[in-house]
Amino acid sequence: MIEARELEQAVAALRAGGVIAYPTEAVWGLGCDPDDDQALARLLRLKARDPAKGVILVAASIDQAAPWLEGVSEEQRATLASSWPGPATWLVPDNGRARPLVRGNHERVALRVSDHPLVVALCEAFGGPVVSTSANRAGEPAAMSAEQVRAVFGDELDAVLDGPLGGLARPSTIRDLVTGRVLRS
Repeated sequence: MIEARELEQAVAALRAGGVIAYPTEAVWGLGCDPDDDQALARLLRLKARDPAKGVILVAASIDQAAPWLEGVSEEQRATLASSWPGPATWLVPDNGRARPLVRGNHERVALRVSDHPLVVALCEAFGGPVVSTSANRAGEPAAMSAEQVRAVFGDELDAVLDGPLGGLARPSTIRDLVTGRVLRS
């Protein structure tokens, strides 16, 4: 069950440019507003993540991802719709909508429509996609609980939205929408 107060605090933190932690399908994630360059830079600093790598955006619905999908063919949209919601992250051609720190040094943007109830509630309450990157320092294992998140990041986060993981053994598959190539299975 999602605590309304915790959800409100997480959304307020996102809107204020904060970085939050929340459970995803397989591991804990860190998130921020994908349109806030300062929040994106702070999140990458917290993780010690190379900005060239980019980050994933997670949404509650394909409609929330629509601004990043302009220019995608009907056939490609059908491919996305057949795998969403679920643990499928797709690399879609950047149509100019993604911030440079979201895209990294890539010509594609990583998008996922989640079926995790807490992620869906978070994105719906926020009103759009949020960044979703594993809650860990670069090169370290991803956090698997709120306690592990707090042990790694202490008070560096603006909110921790507690809840269960989604039950998957590993993070989402990442596939290129144009080439069909699987980058992570």
